[in-house]
Amino acid sequence: MTLPTVAQKYRQRSPLVFCLTNTVVTNFTANVLLASGASPAMTDLPGEAGPFAAVASAVLVNLGTPSTEQMVAMEEAVLSASAAGTPWVIDPVAVGALPVRTDFARRIVQHHPTLIRGNASEILALAGKDSSGRGVDAADTVQAALDAGRELAKEHECVVAISGEADAIIDANRTVLVHTNGIGLTRITGGGCALGAFNAGMLAVSEDPFEAAIAAHGFYGLAAEKALAASTGPGSFAVAFLDALAATEPEELENLKYEELNHG
Repeated sequence: MTLPTVAQKYRQRSPLVFCLTNTVVTNFTANVLLASGASPAMTDLPGEAGPFAAVASAVLVNLGTPSTEQMVAMEEAVLSASAAGTPWVIDPVAVGALPVRTDFARRIVQHHPTLIRGNASEILALAGKDSSGRGVDAADTVQAALDAGRELAKEHECVVAISGEADAIIDANRTVLVHTNGIGLTRITGGGCALGAFNAGMLAVSEDPFEAAIAAHGFYGLAAEKALAASTGPGSFAVAFLDALAATEPEELENLKYEELNHG
């Protein structure tokens, strides 16, 4: 795999990532994109979402705090992105635990996202399986969600990324576990949500969504490891993480630890 090349293209092209995301993480997500080398756009206005999705490099749909108006804009953006061939990511935050967003996620995922990114409980719930999620928190393991991720990847012809103790990247034929220590990201708001946006940016510069997702999770995880070593708690970690995203070089992905699994 040419993971460093994907990250290098990300830095060189500075993709415009259109984020329809939740109110809790908007600022952090924008800063993650800026620090890593992309250009963020944060809006969720119906009537503008469709045209913007058609010209953006990639689109993120994050269901963290959906309003009725935002869901209209999200569906508009998804339809426009699909028609224009713009890669788009769905992050099914708290799906399974809450009925409105669960129904909405299962409807828009029919428009074939390029990537579904969530924790293990969200992936299980999106696939219609029993899960033990508690709001936005996962109570299931990545291993327990692998089969559900494979089902979603095949059904929707997309890549599925499951964040957890080791991040699983799945498509119709392949499964890879990315081994980095991202524990610091679980102690701040927006660590996972911003990863969805970072994935979208990587998708924008790669012809292989599977490879792009591995590069995104690997780069993000390496930066998280650096931030953990440089910080003394969650507050300093958040600042150190932005610095680490800016300082991490694409060539560092040459040493990324990942494991190819039998797809099953």
